[in-house]
Amino acid sequence: MSEKIILTGDRPTGKLHIGHYVGSLRQRVALQNTGEFKKIFIMIADVQALTDNFANPEKVRESVAQVALDYLGVGLDSKKCTIFIQSQIPELTELTTYYLNLVTVSRVGRNPTVKSEISQKGFGESVPLGFFCYPVSQASDITAFKATTVPVGEDQKPMLEQAREIVRKFNEIYSPVLVEPEIYLAKKDACLRLPGTDGKAKMSKSIGNCIYLSDSAKDVRTKVMSMYTDPTHIHKEDPGHIEGNTVFTYLDAFCKKEHFERYLKDYSSLDELKDHYKRGGLGDVQIKKFLASILEEILSPMRERREEYAKDIPAVMEMLHKGSDAARETAAATLDEVKTAMHINYFK
Repeated sequence: MSEKIILTGDRPTGKLHIGHYVGSLRQRVALQNTGEFKKIFIMIADVQALTDNFANPEKVRESVAQVALDYLGVGLDSKKCTIFIQSQIPELTELTTYYLNLVTVSRVGRNPTVKSEISQKGFGESVPLGFFCYPVSQASDITAFKATTVPVGEDQKPMLEQAREIVRKFNEIYSPVLVEPEIYLAKKDACLRLPGTDGKAKMSKSIGNCIYLSDSAKDVRTKVMSMYTDPTHIHKEDPGHIEGNTVFTYLDAFCKKEHFERYLKDYSSLDELKDHYKRGGLGDVQIKKFLASILEEILSPMRERREEYAKDIPAVMEMLHKGSDAARETAAATLDEVKTAMHINYFK
Protein backbone atom coordinates (compact mmCIF):
# COMPACT_ATOMS: atom_id res chain seq x y z
CA MET A 1 0.00 0.00 0.00
CA SER A 2 1.23 3.48 -0.86
CA GLU A 3 1.64 6.40 1.53
CA LYS A 4 -1.24 8.23 -0.13
CA ILE A 5 -3.68 9.87 2.28
CA ILE A 6 -7.10 11.39 1.54
CA LEU A 7 -8.80 14.26 3.36
CA THR A 8 -12.31 15.21 2.35
CA GLY A 9 -15.62 16.13 3.98
CA ASP A 10 -18.85 18.11 4.08
CA ARG A 11 -20.39 21.00 5.99
CA PRO A 12 -23.26 19.78 8.19
CA THR A 13 -26.05 22.17 7.26
CA GLY A 14 -28.73 19.56 6.57
CA LYS A 15 -29.17 16.12 5.05
CA LEU A 16 -27.06 15.32 1.98
CA HIS A 17 -28.62 15.11 -1.49
CA ILE A 18 -27.86 13.36 -4.76
CA GLY A 19 -25.76 16.33 -5.84
CA HIS A 20 -23.38 15.40 -3.01
CA TYR A 21 -23.58 11.76 -4.09
CA VAL A 22 -22.67 12.47 -7.71
CA GLY A 23 -20.11 15.13 -6.86
CA SER A 24 -18.22 13.33 -4.12
CA LEU A 25 -19.85 10.55 -2.10
CA ARG A 26 -19.89 7.77 -4.68
CA GLN A 27 -16.32 8.66 -5.58
CA ARG A 28 -15.31 8.38 -1.92
CA VAL A 29 -16.86 4.93 -1.64
CA ALA A 30 -14.99 3.84 -4.76
CA LEU A 31 -11.68 5.26 -3.47
CA GLN A 32 -12.26 3.67 -0.06
CA ASN A 33 -12.63 0.27 -1.68
CA THR A 34 -9.54 0.48 -3.95
CA GLY A 35 -7.10 -0.20 -1.12
CA GLU A 36 -4.73 2.33 -2.72
CA PHE A 37 -4.73 4.73 0.22
CA LYS A 38 -2.94 4.31 3.51
CA LYS A 39 -5.56 6.41 5.31
CA ILE A 40 -8.80 8.15 4.44
CA PHE A 41 -10.03 10.97 6.69
CA ILE A 42 -13.60 12.19 6.23
CA MET A 43 -14.44 15.33 8.14
CA ILE A 44 -17.83 16.64 9.19
CA ALA A 45 -16.86 20.31 8.97
CA ASP A 46 -19.02 21.85 11.67
CA VAL A 47 -16.55 24.70 12.36
CA GLN A 48 -16.74 25.76 8.71
CA ALA A 49 -20.53 25.42 8.81
CA LEU A 50 -20.65 27.81 11.76
CA THR A 51 -18.87 30.56 9.80
CA ASP A 52 -22.17 31.43 8.12
CA ASN A 53 -24.56 29.72 10.55
CA PHE A 54 -23.12 31.23 13.74
CA ALA A 55 -26.55 32.43 14.87
CA ASN A 56 -28.10 29.00 14.38
CA PRO A 57 -25.79 26.44 16.02
CA GLU A 58 -28.67 23.99 16.58
CA LYS A 59 -29.00 23.58 12.81
CA VAL A 60 -25.36 22.54 12.63
CA ARG A 61 -25.56 20.30 15.71
CA GLU A 62 -28.64 18.45 14.44
CA SER A 63 -27.06 18.00 11.01
CA VAL A 64 -23.94 16.22 12.28
CA ALA A 65 -25.77 12.93 12.94
CA GLN A 66 -27.77 13.30 9.70
CA VAL A 67 -24.61 13.66 7.63
CA ALA A 68 -23.06 10.69 9.42
CA LEU A 69 -26.15 8.61 8.60
CA ASP A 70 -25.89 9.66 4.94
CA TYR A 71 -22.23 8.62 4.92
CA LEU A 72 -23.05 5.20 6.31
CA GLY A 73 -26.04 4.87 4.01
CA VAL A 74 -24.02 5.39 0.83
CA GLY A 75 -21.52 2.77 1.95
CA LEU A 76 -18.67 4.58 3.70
CA ASP A 77 -17.14 2.16 6.20
CA SER A 78 -15.71 3.37 9.51
CA LYS A 79 -13.33 0.37 9.40
CA LYS A 80 -11.81 1.66 6.16
CA CYS A 81 -11.92 5.40 6.81
CA THR A 82 -11.79 7.75 9.79
CA ILE A 83 -14.99 9.78 10.08
CA PHE A 84 -14.64 12.66 12.54
CA ILE A 85 -16.06 16.01 13.67
CA GLN A 86 -13.91 19.06 12.94
CA SER A 87 -14.62 20.94 16.17
CA GLN A 88 -13.36 18.03 18.25
CA ILE A 89 -9.82 18.55 16.91
CA PRO A 90 -8.57 21.75 18.62
CA GLU A 91 -5.16 21.27 16.96
CA LEU A 92 -6.77 22.41 13.70
CA THR A 93 -7.56 25.79 15.24
CA GLU A 94 -4.00 26.23 16.47
CA LEU A 95 -2.57 25.36 13.06
CA THR A 96 -4.95 27.87 11.47
CA THR A 97 -3.62 30.60 13.80
CA TYR A 98 -0.04 29.97 12.66
CA TYR A 99 -0.98 29.79 8.98
CA LEU A 100 -2.85 33.12 9.15
CA ASN A 101 0.54 34.79 9.42
CA LEU A 102 1.55 33.34 6.05
CA VAL A 103 -1.37 34.79 4.07
CA THR A 104 -2.32 38.39 3.28
CA VAL A 105 -5.84 39.81 3.32
CA SER A 106 -5.53 40.80 -0.32
CA ARG A 107 -4.51 37.24 -1.32
CA VAL A 108 -7.57 35.71 0.34
CA GLY A 109 -9.73 38.44 -1.20
CA ARG A 110 -8.51 37.46 -4.67
CA ASN A 111 -9.49 33.83 -4.18
CA PRO A 112 -12.23 33.25 -6.83
CA THR A 113 -14.09 30.73 -4.65
CA VAL A 114 -14.16 33.13 -1.70
CA LYS A 115 -15.39 35.99 -3.92
CA SER A 116 -18.09 33.80 -5.44
CA GLU A 117 -19.34 32.46 -2.11
CA ILE A 118 -19.37 35.91 -0.47
CA SER A 119 -21.57 37.05 -3.37
CA GLN A 120 -23.85 33.99 -3.10
CA LYS A 121 -24.30 34.50 0.64
CA GLY A 122 -25.14 38.17 0.14
CA PHE A 123 -22.78 39.34 2.88
CA GLY A 124 -21.91 42.62 1.17
CA GLU A 125 -19.46 44.47 3.42
CA SER A 126 -20.47 42.41 6.49
CA VAL A 127 -18.39 39.32 5.81
CA PRO A 128 -17.68 37.35 9.02
CA LEU A 129 -13.92 37.07 9.43
CA GLY A 130 -14.27 33.34 10.10
CA PHE A 131 -15.93 32.91 6.71
CA PHE A 132 -13.39 35.10 4.94
CA CYS A 133 -10.48 33.14 6.41
CA TYR A 134 -11.82 29.66 5.80
CA PRO A 135 -9.30 28.95 2.99
CA VAL A 136 -6.66 29.10 5.74
CA SER A 137 -8.76 26.85 7.97
CA GLN A 138 -9.09 24.44 5.06
CA ALA A 139 -5.31 24.41 4.63
CA SER A 140 -5.05 23.49 8.32
CA ASP A 141 -7.51 20.61 7.85
CA ILE A 142 -5.59 19.23 4.87
CA THR A 143 -2.09 19.55 6.29
CA ALA A 144 -2.93 18.30 9.78
CA PHE A 145 -3.48 14.86 8.30
CA LYS A 146 -0.66 15.17 5.75
CA ALA A 147 -3.18 14.55 3.00
CA THR A 148 -1.62 13.86 -0.38
CA THR A 149 -4.96 13.71 -2.16
CA VAL A 150 -7.99 16.00 -1.83
CA PRO A 151 -11.07 15.02 -3.88
CA VAL A 152 -12.96 18.25 -4.62
CA GLY A 153 -15.05 19.81 -7.35
CA GLU A 154 -13.68 22.13 -10.02
CA ASP A 155 -14.97 25.15 -8.09
CA GLN A 156 -12.70 24.30 -5.15
CA LYS A 157 -9.45 24.33 -7.14
CA PRO A 158 -8.57 27.90 -6.00
CA MET A 159 -8.98 26.78 -2.37
CA LEU A 160 -6.58 23.89 -2.83
CA GLU A 161 -4.07 26.11 -4.63
CA GLN A 162 -4.14 28.48 -1.66
CA ALA A 163 -3.44 25.54 0.65
CA ARG A 164 -0.50 24.54 -1.54
CA GLU A 165 0.87 28.09 -1.34
CA ILE A 166 0.67 28.00 2.46
CA VAL A 167 2.50 24.66 2.54
CA ARG A 168 5.27 25.95 0.27
CA LYS A 169 5.71 29.13 2.28
CA PHE A 170 5.79 27.31 5.62
CA ASN A 171 8.28 24.72 4.39
CA GLU A 172 10.48 27.44 2.92
CA ILE A 173 10.52 29.65 6.04
CA TYR A 174 10.74 26.94 8.70
CA SER A 175 11.33 23.32 7.73
CA PRO A 176 9.85 20.94 5.11
CA VAL A 177 7.43 19.17 7.44
CA LEU A 178 4.15 19.84 5.60
CA VAL A 179 2.92 17.78 2.64
CA GLU A 180 1.79 19.61 -0.51
CA PRO A 181 -1.60 18.13 -1.50
CA GLU A 182 -2.79 17.25 -4.99
CA ILE A 183 -6.33 17.78 -6.24
CA TYR A 184 -8.37 14.74 -7.28
CA LEU A 185 -11.09 15.65 -9.77
CA ALA A 186 -13.95 13.43 -10.89
CA LYS A 187 -13.24 12.12 -14.39
CA LYS A 188 -16.78 12.42 -15.75
CA ASP A 189 -18.11 15.91 -16.50
CA ALA A 190 -21.55 15.07 -15.12
CA CYS A 191 -19.93 14.34 -11.77
CA LEU A 192 -18.70 17.88 -11.31
CA ARG A 193 -21.98 19.69 -10.62
CA LEU A 194 -25.54 18.32 -10.71
CA PRO A 195 -28.19 21.03 -11.20
CA GLY A 196 -31.29 21.38 -9.05
CA THR A 197 -34.55 19.77 -10.11
CA ASP A 198 -35.74 23.23 -11.23
CA GLY A 199 -32.87 23.55 -13.69
CA LYS A 200 -30.99 26.05 -11.53
CA ALA A 201 -27.21 25.73 -11.71
CA LYS A 202 -26.84 24.54 -8.14
CA MET A 203 -28.79 22.08 -6.03
CA SER A 204 -29.49 23.96 -2.81
CA LYS A 205 -31.34 23.09 0.38
CA SER A 206 -32.47 26.70 0.79
CA ILE A 207 -34.06 26.82 -2.68
CA GLY A 208 -35.80 23.48 -2.17
CA ASN A 209 -34.64 21.94 -5.46
CA CYS A 210 -32.92 18.88 -3.96
CA ILE A 211 -33.50 15.16 -4.05
CA TYR A 212 -32.19 13.94 -0.69
CA LEU A 213 -30.49 10.59 -0.24
CA SER A 214 -33.02 9.91 2.53
CA ASP A 215 -36.11 10.82 0.46
CA SER A 216 -38.84 8.18 0.21
CA ALA A 217 -39.50 6.45 -3.11
CA LYS A 218 -42.70 8.48 -3.43
CA ASP A 219 -40.88 11.78 -2.84
CA VAL A 220 -38.18 10.93 -5.37
CA ARG A 221 -40.78 10.09 -8.02
CA THR A 222 -42.76 13.27 -7.31
CA LYS A 223 -39.65 15.43 -7.61
CA VAL A 224 -38.53 13.75 -10.82
CA MET A 225 -41.97 14.09 -12.42
CA SER A 226 -41.92 17.84 -11.72
CA MET A 227 -38.38 18.24 -13.01
CA TYR A 228 -37.43 21.02 -15.43
CA THR A 229 -36.89 19.78 -19.00
CA ASP A 230 -37.14 21.75 -22.27
CA PRO A 231 -39.67 24.62 -22.23
CA THR A 232 -39.97 24.46 -26.05
CA HIS A 233 -40.89 20.75 -25.96
CA ILE A 234 -44.61 21.38 -25.43
CA HIS A 235 -46.05 18.45 -27.40
CA LYS A 236 -44.71 14.92 -27.66
CA GLU A 237 -44.04 15.30 -31.37
CA ASP A 238 -42.03 18.51 -30.92
CA PRO A 239 -38.25 18.27 -31.39
CA GLY A 240 -36.55 18.51 -27.98
CA HIS A 241 -33.30 19.94 -26.70
CA ILE A 242 -30.80 17.97 -24.64
CA GLU A 243 -28.59 20.88 -23.57
CA GLY A 244 -29.85 22.45 -20.35
CA ASN A 245 -32.45 19.70 -19.98
CA THR A 246 -32.20 18.60 -16.35
CA VAL A 247 -33.59 15.11 -16.93
CA PHE A 248 -30.88 14.31 -19.48
CA THR A 249 -28.20 15.83 -17.24
CA TYR A 250 -29.30 13.39 -14.52
CA LEU A 251 -29.38 10.52 -17.02
CA ASP A 252 -25.79 11.39 -18.02
CA ALA A 253 -24.83 11.09 -14.37
CA PHE A 254 -26.72 7.92 -13.46
CA CYS A 255 -27.82 5.93 -16.52
CA LYS A 256 -26.06 2.70 -17.48
CA LYS A 257 -26.60 0.46 -20.47
CA GLU A 258 -28.26 -2.26 -18.37
CA HIS A 259 -30.96 0.17 -17.22
CA PHE A 260 -32.53 0.06 -20.68
CA GLU A 261 -33.01 -3.70 -20.50
CA ARG A 262 -34.70 -3.30 -17.12
CA TYR A 263 -36.81 -0.16 -17.58
CA LEU A 264 -36.93 0.98 -21.23
CA LYS A 265 -36.53 -1.95 -23.62
CA ASP A 266 -37.38 0.04 -26.76
CA TYR A 267 -33.92 1.64 -26.58
CA SER A 268 -30.43 0.17 -26.28
CA SER A 269 -28.43 3.23 -25.24
CA LEU A 270 -28.66 6.78 -23.93
CA ASP A 271 -27.45 8.13 -27.28
CA GLU A 272 -30.37 6.41 -29.01
CA LEU A 273 -32.80 7.91 -26.48
CA LYS A 274 -31.33 11.38 -26.96
CA ASP A 275 -31.55 11.11 -30.75
CA HIS A 276 -35.24 10.23 -30.58
CA TYR A 277 -35.95 13.10 -28.18
CA LYS A 278 -34.16 15.56 -30.47
CA ARG A 279 -36.11 14.32 -33.51
CA GLY A 280 -39.43 14.55 -31.71
CA GLY A 281 -41.98 11.88 -30.86
CA LEU A 282 -40.74 11.16 -27.34
CA GLY A 283 -42.59 12.65 -24.39
CA ASP A 284 -41.09 14.07 -21.20
CA VAL A 285 -43.23 11.78 -19.02
CA GLN A 286 -41.61 8.65 -20.47
CA ILE A 287 -38.05 9.80 -19.87
CA LYS A 288 -38.95 11.06 -16.39
CA LYS A 289 -40.42 7.66 -15.47
CA PHE A 290 -37.22 6.05 -16.78
CA LEU A 291 -35.08 8.37 -14.63
CA ALA A 292 -37.28 7.78 -11.55
CA SER A 293 -36.80 4.01 -11.91
CA ILE A 294 -33.02 4.40 -12.18
CA LEU A 295 -32.83 6.69 -9.14
CA GLU A 296 -34.98 4.36 -7.06
CA GLU A 297 -32.71 1.42 -7.95
CA ILE A 298 -29.69 3.44 -6.76
CA LEU A 299 -31.23 5.10 -3.71
CA SER A 300 -33.26 2.19 -2.33
CA PRO A 301 -30.35 0.21 -0.80
CA MET A 302 -28.84 3.43 0.59
CA ARG A 303 -32.15 4.39 2.16
CA GLU A 304 -32.50 0.95 3.77
CA ARG A 305 -28.97 1.06 5.21
CA ARG A 306 -29.52 4.58 6.50
CA GLU A 307 -32.79 3.60 8.21
CA GLU A 308 -31.06 0.67 9.88
CA TYR A 309 -28.27 2.85 11.27
CA ALA A 310 -30.82 5.49 12.34
CA LYS A 311 -32.30 2.96 14.79
CA ASP A 312 -29.22 3.39 17.01
CA ILE A 313 -28.06 7.03 16.98
CA PRO A 314 -25.90 6.57 20.14
CA ALA A 315 -23.86 3.96 18.22
CA VAL A 316 -23.42 6.40 15.32
CA MET A 317 -22.25 9.11 17.73
CA GLU A 318 -19.85 6.65 19.38
CA MET A 319 -18.38 5.93 15.94
CA LEU A 320 -17.84 9.68 15.47
CA HIS A 321 -16.31 9.92 18.94
CA LYS A 322 -13.78 7.17 18.19
CA GLY A 323 -13.05 8.65 14.77
CA SER A 324 -12.48 12.08 16.31
CA ASP A 325 -10.10 10.62 18.90
CA ALA A 326 -8.09 8.90 16.17
CA ALA A 327 -8.05 12.03 14.00
CA ARG A 328 -6.94 14.17 16.93
CA GLU A 329 -3.99 11.86 17.57
CA THR A 330 -2.81 12.34 13.97
CA ALA A 331 -3.35 16.11 14.03
CA ALA A 332 -1.51 16.44 17.35
CA ALA A 333 1.55 14.70 15.89
CA THR A 334 1.58 17.13 12.95
CA LEU A 335 1.14 20.12 15.24
CA ASP A 336 4.10 18.93 17.30
CA GLU A 337 6.26 18.86 14.15
CA VAL A 338 5.02 22.32 13.16
CA LYS A 339 5.85 23.84 16.56
CA THR A 340 9.26 22.19 16.50
CA ALA A 341 9.94 23.67 13.05
CA MET A 342 8.83 27.09 14.30
CA HIS A 343 11.03 26.79 17.44
CA ILE A 344 8.07 27.32 19.80
CA ASN A 345 8.23 23.91 21.47
CA TYR A 346 9.66 25.59 24.56
CA PHE A 347 9.48 22.73 27.01
CA LYS A 348 10.88 19.97 24.82
